[in-house]
Amino acid sequence: MTEFQHRGDAKKRFVREMFDDISDRYDFLNHVLSFGIDLYWRNRLIRSLPAPGNDPILDVATGTGDVGLVLKKHFPAARVIGLDYAYQMTFHCLGKIRQRGTSGFTVVQGDGEKLPFPDRRIAALTISFGFRNIGHYEAALAEFFRVLIPGGCLRILEFAEPESRIFGSLYGFYFHHILPRIGALFSRSDAYRYLPESVDRFPSRDTLRSMLGSTGFEDVSIQNLTFGTVTLISARRSGKEE
Repeated sequence: MTEFQHRGDAKKRFVREMFDDISDRYDFLNHVLSFGIDLYWRNRLIRSLPAPGNDPILDVATGTGDVGLVLKKHFPAARVIGLDYAYQMTFHCLGKIRQRGTSGFTVVQGDGEKLPFPDRRIAALTISFGFRNIGHYEAALAEFFRVLIPGGCLRILEFAEPESRIFGSLYGFYFHHILPRIGALFSRSDAYRYLPESVDRFPSRDTLRSMLGSTGFEDVSIQNLTFGTVTLISARRSGKEE
């Protein structure tokens, strides 16, 4: 029995409302509840990308823009677009862009299942801890494939079930019992009850690999980080024009 919806439009509405509500505390809670390791995870994602050409990088579920800002630092000549479904997250992202005087990084509100971009225009697409929150995984993957240029890269960074039984039991206790209680002290309580349940209900590594292959992605690889609590999923759109 689950407390939350984990597929469909009802999930999307809940997720958007939740992130709108916690947007002003999102960065603080991310860093505190992950003991700062979230910065390392995002850097691993960014450093896995090849240098883009003239086409932009798209960061879906950009949140408050942490990945987009580091993308600009790592690829200063690249154009970066951040997209998020929750308006308040884009509002805080825009504030950080202006505060830091970052140019070449724009942010828009939009749906990852209906990307507002033409076909074959994006050099690389990243999504960090946001794919799990999408209502229709197959629809989002089809959109990711559509907007990528031939040979374009996809990177998905996401929580996962640890493969180590010993570490998994310790992590599971923290994730299901400690993290929600700490989160509730600073934010709406259901946001941090939703998080562990959404990871439990997220597709397995093998299912994700199959979904990517069925969409048309090639060179799919899944790398475990921090004892398998996080996975870095890499894939590429075929280099041939269709």
